[in-house]
Amino acid sequence: MYALIPALVSALFIGYGLYVLRSRGPNRVGLTFFAVCATTFFWQASWALLFLTRNQDTAMALARLGYLPILFLPTTLYHFIIELTGARDEKPGLYISYLFACGLGLLLPTTDLMLSGLQHYFYGAYPKAGLLHPLHLAQTVLVIGRALLLLYRRQQLAVSTERTRLRYVLLSILIYFGAASDYLCNYGVEMYPPGVAFIVASLGLIAQAIVRHNLLADPMAAAASIAHEMRTPLASIRSQTRILARNLPELIAGYRPDHQGALGARQLEHLGEIARSIDAEVSRSNFIVDMLLASARDGVMKRESFAVHSVSVCVDEAMACYPFSGAERSQVRVAIRNEFSFHGSDVLLMFVLYNLLKNALQAVKLKGTGAVDVECYSRGALNWLVVTDNGQGITPDVLPHVFEPFYTTHCSGGGTGMGLAFCKRVVTAFGGEIGCESEAGRYTRVAISLPRTLSSPRHASRQHVAEHYPIAH
Repeated sequence: MYALIPALVSALFIGYGLYVLRSRGPNRVGLTFFAVCATTFFWQASWALLFLTRNQDTAMALARLGYLPILFLPTTLYHFIIELTGARDEKPGLYISYLFACGLGLLLPTTDLMLSGLQHYFYGAYPKAGLLHPLHLAQTVLVIGRALLLLYRRQQLAVSTERTRLRYVLLSILIYFGAASDYLCNYGVEMYPPGVAFIVASLGLIAQAIVRHNLLADPMAAAASIAHEMRTPLASIRSQTRILARNLPELIAGYRPDHQGALGARQLEHLGEIARSIDAEVSRSNFIVDMLLASARDGVMKRESFAVHSVSVCVDEAMACYPFSGAERSQVRVAIRNEFSFHGSDVLLMFVLYNLLKNALQAVKLKGTGAVDVECYSRGALNWLVVTDNGQGITPDVLPHVFEPFYTTHCSGGGTGMGLAFCKRVVTAFGGEIGCESEAGRYTRVAISLPRTLSSPRHASRQHVAEHYPIAH
């Protein structure tokens, strides 16, 4: 009877973990969620068998076996939260936690330092805490506390459905942490371990978040899918635009002032600009599509695919390919103070420049006046690519968050929050760093530092870029 509840819970966890993995695919968040489910399964399944056995040696073996996943469970939960919140800078702490759990795990089968024997309660045997068991308790508090802090910070910044998802997870982890009450049984408190009730409630909340709020959706995979879907209508619009561009001149010529017609001079002038205007908007849309696809393709971020490229060539190509509108091109000044090469992807660096130019030009436009400076120079052991604008600037409360994925101040749909996060991802893959400084109402400066390279650069070309991502000119 006492073994029935942990047996059912273990079956629920492994079944739901497999369902999520199969339905959502093996992405990072899904895999770490499955790891949480798998460790909980082994823990509860071992306890179900432990409560049934009456043989001392078998019971001790099951206790040691069941405690191994318990040692790793706090870290797998922490790993899941890191992937869910995108807190990549937490990885060093995660690896240390895994190593610490491995060290404690090595003590289980050969010493009594973690488990010193068995407690005998009314429902069966239960492991007794050893001398070093408090180290595991301290690790659990530290790691789960850190995970909760990450979730709290992330949901404070999130908007709309993402905030709802994260609040579900935050509450579920708080409830799951209640399972730590089972540790009382390790220290001689005779009670049926209540942790099973907490993990069932936690599972229900995570199930709600996944099923009702699409918790484990991969945003970049969705973005890539949307981007691919946009290709067809954009291609159709561009085709029709080019037909207009070919035929409008003759049509307009028939309505010149010396020809009697219904259209006035201003209408004719506007009509002549329609094709170019549509083409420019398609170019901007294609730019967004290309960036989404580049960000979604993990292969392009791998160092094995990188080569040495000239920064001046990349800047020239970016300026030539960027879909400027109106007088925007005249607002951008380029200064190559030192030519240098970098080890990375020329295509990705161009997308980084596109993002920085887009943000800078938008800041200048909102202020109503200003200019954008693109500078390349070498200083010390580093090469620098810096984009500065004297537009509206960034407020102090927003500045610390500009590189966070999906963080945006455009609540009405003016931005996705992916641009600068994409830039940081690319620059980090190149072995460099990116930073931003700004003063509201005065300027914004984004500086990229790249390590020096002694290899000869492979020069980019528009054809080479188009082979990777077809950028509209």
